[in-house]
Amino acid sequence: MITLALIFGGRSAEHEISLSSARFVAANLDPGRYRVVPVGILPSGGWVMPADMDAALRDGLSSTPSEPVALSVDPRRPGLVTAAGASIPLDFVFPILHGTFGEDGTIQGLLEMAGVAYAGAGVLGSAVGMDKELMKAAFTVAELPQIDYLVARDSANDLAAVVVSVEDGFEYPVFVKPANLGSSVGMTKAHNRGELRTALQLAFSYDRKVIVEAFVAGRELECAVLGNESPEASIPGEVRAANEFYDYEAKYTDGMMEFHIPAPLTREQTSEVRDLAVQAFLAIDCAGFARCDFFVDGDGKVLVNEINTIPGMTSMSAFPRLWEATGVDGPALVDRIVRLGQERFALRAALSTTR
Repeated sequence: MITLALIFGGRSAEHEISLSSARFVAANLDPGRYRVVPVGILPSGGWVMPADMDAALRDGLSSTPSEPVALSVDPRRPGLVTAAGASIPLDFVFPILHGTFGEDGTIQGLLEMAGVAYAGAGVLGSAVGMDKELMKAAFTVAELPQIDYLVARDSANDLAAVVVSVEDGFEYPVFVKPANLGSSVGMTKAHNRGELRTALQLAFSYDRKVIVEAFVAGRELECAVLGNESPEASIPGEVRAANEFYDYEAKYTDGMMEFHIPAPLTREQTSEVRDLAVQAFLAIDCAGFARCDFFVDGDGKVLVNEINTIPGMTSMSAFPRLWEATGVDGPALVDRIVRLGQERFALRAALSTTR
């Protein structure tokens, strides 16, 4: 029996999405193989162990009594420590946290210090995958085809100068988004100068770096990846949003988007998307699992948009649906993610830390 801490919630604008994703993971953890210890991170940052995991995931962390808990950072005794001083040994941690303080390498660094195996990418892969500027730089080095973009820094800067730079480089509309956030939070499609200024102000309220991307008139594709050194890609799917673009509402509201699996592509395009997804995964030193997003422009050219190192796993999310269509159901998918984390941990544990 593997004692597994499922960590959800988080100090992020994507807190509620994490609860939905954790419901999927919890439902697909084999009770004959895993003893699940629920750990919720409050929006304030506090760690608690809810008395009723189902209630916490369904109705929020405030819906059930909970006990404060902390992660022991002593690698000789990996586990949790309760407020009463009791120790809960852990074999594995599954952080299903989206956005800041969960997907950006911060909790991964804590887990590395604690000496416990965990699911997903490590510190570097998580940090690079989260920061869209560094992610795009890694894709450039790997010579992956991308959308044209620019980076604006610091909200204290003169927005007028940023507007000039954008208008010098792009035609309207453009997409504006925080560099370190997901689920399209803080993202805007700006059609003119006034909307651009508003979009920049919104994005800067979430991050000190903002990405402005050229608009691509085409199709949106998603492809899921599993693996460590030799990753594999799922069959691709195509997103068709009811809104003008695939925003937060379209992603998480029933009836606001259609997801076609498999994506209606030529055999060559399908192969290219799967190959590029693997290349993007390797380019940022990812591990375990991820979802890679693409555009196909009007000429049929496939462009890499971004990679998500802890993709959404809600009932509407692409990642589990893509793997199910590829032949990997929910329990097998979650189990494989755990095994990949264990394999990565074993390899790192065998490395020397002395001279």
